[in-house]
Amino acid sequence: MMGHSHAMTGAIAWLGLAPALAALPLLAEESRYFETGIMATALTPTELIAGALVCAGAAMLPDLDHPSATIAQTFGPVTWALSKVVAWLTGGHRGMTHSLVFAVLMGFGAHWLADAYPIGRDILVILMVGLALRAIGIGIPGNKWGSMMVNIGLTAGIYVVFMSLGVGYAWLGLAIGLGCLIHVVGDCMTERGCPVLWPMGARFVLPWKIGIKTGKKFEQKILAPLLSVVIIGLLFLRLAPI
Repeated sequence: MMGHSHAMTGAIAWLGLAPALAALPLLAEESRYFETGIMATALTPTELIAGALVCAGAAMLPDLDHPSATIAQTFGPVTWALSKVVAWLTGGHRGMTHSLVFAVLMGFGAHWLADAYPIGRDILVILMVGLALRAIGIGIPGNKWGSMMVNIGLTAGIYVVFMSLGVGYAWLGLAIGLGCLIHVVGDCMTERGCPVLWPMGARFVLPWKIGIKTGKKFEQKILAPLLSVVIIGLLFLRLAPI
């Protein structure tokens, strides 16, 4: 799948599952308990949107093993160099990063970071939002540096809004892990499949795969618009007043 498809499926997974998962003890927002005396077990509308952006960005992370992927182009030479290193360490595209092991490690790692190091947590959130914006095509066509600057400016502005609205991040690990997992599921629907049970070498292709060919007409002309409609529908369902 292409980057925008992965990002949109990440957002869909979050919008579909987050309200139910928010009641888990792991995600209870303790910071609000000290303010209100009530342990929060539901996401605010801003947290729902923040989580969708973070999960969309995290759905790009497995492709960090591909120097030509969208994620490698997001922040110029920095992400490109990081992608080259990851590709070398993991043996190339669709290796370790496209597995359950990677999704679990990223999820628990993000949860630990959010709990132990607020600065690291903030950096991670900013990176994920930036990845999400890049994946959905926000930028200047044909101008990589201009697109990078637009991305940085919008990402910074969005994060300032999150700060001003008091967004909590007890859900961060879940959003990161879910995003990585949904990427693997998506790539298992393509003809090449993924080494889901890495380090076992066998590639897994879903029995009900639809045989998506990355970047072809079906993904660009049919799948992407369909995913956009689903996102809009879920946003309306979650945010519309009852």
